[in-house]
Amino acid sequence: MLPKSAIFDLDGVITQTALIHEEAWKEMFDEYLRLCEERDNKPFKEFRKPEDYLEFVDGKPRYEGVRSFLKSRDIDLPFGSPEDEPGKETVCGLGNKKNERFLEVLQKEKPKVYENAITFIKALKNKGVKIGVASSSKSCKPILETAGILDLFETRVDGVISAKLGLTGKPEGDIFTTAARNLGAEPLESMIIEDAVSGVQAGRNGSFGLVLGVARRDNEKELAKQGADIVISNFANIGLGLIDDWFSRKPVPLFSAWDKLDKPYQDKVVDFEQDKKILVNSSYKRSVKEALFGKEKVIFFLDYDGTLTPIVDRPEMAKISDSMQDIVKKLSQKFPVSIVSGRMREDVQNLVGIEGLFYAGSHGFDIKGPDFEVIQPKAKEVIPLVEKIIANLHLKLGRIEGVIIEAKKFSVAIHYRMVKEENQVARIKETVDSIIAENEKDLRLLSGKKVFELLPNMEWDKGKAIRWIVKSMKVDWQNTSIVYIGDDTTDEFAFSAIRTRGTGILVSGIDKNSLAHFKVNSPDQAKELFEQIIKN
Repeated sequence: MLPKSAIFDLDGVITQTALIHEEAWKEMFDEYLRLCEERDNKPFKEFRKPEDYLEFVDGKPRYEGVRSFLKSRDIDLPFGSPEDEPGKETVCGLGNKKNERFLEVLQKEKPKVYENAITFIKALKNKGVKIGVASSSKSCKPILETAGILDLFETRVDGVISAKLGLTGKPEGDIFTTAARNLGAEPLESMIIEDAVSGVQAGRNGSFGLVLGVARRDNEKELAKQGADIVISNFANIGLGLIDDWFSRKPVPLFSAWDKLDKPYQDKVVDFEQDKKILVNSSYKRSVKEALFGKEKVIFFLDYDGTLTPIVDRPEMAKISDSMQDIVKKLSQKFPVSIVSGRMREDVQNLVGIEGLFYAGSHGFDIKGPDFEVIQPKAKEVIPLVEKIIANLHLKLGRIEGVIIEAKKFSVAIHYRMVKEENQVARIKETVDSIIAENEKDLRLLSGKKVFELLPNMEWDKGKAIRWIVKSMKVDWQNTSIVYIGDDTTDEFAFSAIRTRGTGILVSGIDKNSLAHFKVNSPDQAKELFEQIIKN
């Protein structure tokens, strides 16, 4: 199975312009640092290639790169304005000076492309994969035009478009998720291709199905450490068969891999690494025991429905058992535990009934911890629209036998598990699609197990809620095992967000494609896992 879309970075991935950028940055910064030495008696510490380029400016929006490097030299300048004259002593002025130098070179020589990258793009296009380009550079379009490859891309999200839309730059995933959705694809069913550390971090933060790192500077291990699933040095080393296998991955049966990953259970993608032409992230080669206890600290994030309780016909029937409640309480006494659910936060908090946990309701829009509470502001704005749509749904669908319209604070779920007639299911889907079409700026659709859910159309999901909670805990991802256990489509956002820096465990009685690392068959097996963890 190939992805629906592939979003490529520009400099260093498609075109060989990264070295031109690097030289332009060095010329601009060294000139300014010399001025500071002569005028302010500040010791000259040159801009180092490639170390400073990779650490402070590569992949970032231009002005953010200026600010980041200057901070490393203990220099604080006013931001200024994007209209500042090139060279003016502001962040924008220095950034504009760098861009002036870059464009001077670009006008003199046609940018070179990586021919293997172009071949790879054409191969994907021939298989129906939609192609986009996402770059922090405001020179993206002229570079593509000069190189004669602009028509290869069906969407472009660059520095100019980002500024117009107010998108947050790398390492956030905004430019990539915007490009994917422009192509009618969700990040989970898409891949990004990046050569910068900030870019692979953006892919992980954007919950992409595959983050492919391109190591142009022998930095394979660093790209993998920062979030790349697979790292290559040359597009000639990767074929569509590998991409197909990746998006067809199934989680490893957990109890079969407790102490080691036996060969029959290894992911097919790992086998591609044997020829040493690609690097697969080490997170896909761990046993369960290594994944859970290989770091100093462990934090658990748990879904509710289908994870702590079996899936039932009616939401109100999903009651946690006394034995499951007791084992989760014991788990929380040993490790930090958070509940992340599509239910309203107050609802799931009352159902679980354990004090001292983090509770994230409504897919993370509403989060409450032991000593704080936060609701995403943009989600609040949608409440009146959701209330209006709930009333409309009752009018249009309320008489269909078996349909359940579950009203939530920020969203509405339409359950059709008990709807027997196929034509009625089609009618429900048609109604939902119509509502989304009329309110596409404000709402988005998530499909789960026999349920459609209408949510605020904003870049927020269970994965981002987990990142927010981890940050609020002041936890270092590098020294902490982050574990997420869930069963449904919405949990895939969480699996993707923690992939390569945590461990996802799917709860499912059937073998199916998932971004999780491991799988248990049922809530009962999840309970068995908790018992084993507590004994460990």
